[in-house]
Amino acid sequence: MANNVTVVDHPLVQHKLALMRRRETTTAEFRTLLREISLLLAYEVTRDLPLTEVEIETPLAKTKGPKLEGKKMVLISILRAGNGLLEGMLDLVPSARVGHIGLYRDPETLVAVEYYFKVPEGLEERQVIVVDPMLATGNSAAAALSRIKDAGARTIKYVCLLAAPEGIEALGEAHPDVPIYTAAIDERLNEHGYIVPGLGDAGDRLYGTK
Repeated sequence: MANNVTVVDHPLVQHKLALMRRRETTTAEFRTLLREISLLLAYEVTRDLPLTEVEIETPLAKTKGPKLEGKKMVLISILRAGNGLLEGMLDLVPSARVGHIGLYRDPETLVAVEYYFKVPEGLEERQVIVVDPMLATGNSAAAALSRIKDAGARTIKYVCLLAAPEGIEALGEAHPDVPIYTAAIDERLNEHGYIVPGLGDAGDRLYGTK
């Protein structure tokens, strides 16, 4: 495994992921499970956020306590399925700024094509976390990270639910400075660029489309 990959193997994450993989899991159940896993992934990916001490007053006395340092972080969702991860992370970090990048994968070439981009200002001074459930070929993720870097981001982490070895390798080559956080690394990609065993199309299962 690449040195820049962290697999979040918490029992609750793995249990909920197994439920998400099941064919019979409903859209509502899938959506709820993804939101719950997202919160747990957010807990792990934000573990090293910088802190500073501030003075506070409890009902009994004055003391000092930790407070997040610097400008508020930015969560950037790769549309559309990234929004499923985004919502759970916002439950944990409700003050985060939010950006969106719209990409679709050309079915013939598997190359990522951008159709939307809107992010907060001042990315160069903020921790940026990019979210998308599936790291398959890595083409969309690499294109998104390049675009986000062009917009000024300097400190970036990439969070996904599932990753294929091919996607990890491609993203690692394109952006070796960006650590990857995932709940599982699956076996391979099939001939259509889908993760196997995977869980199907995350966006379709999240939104009930086919």
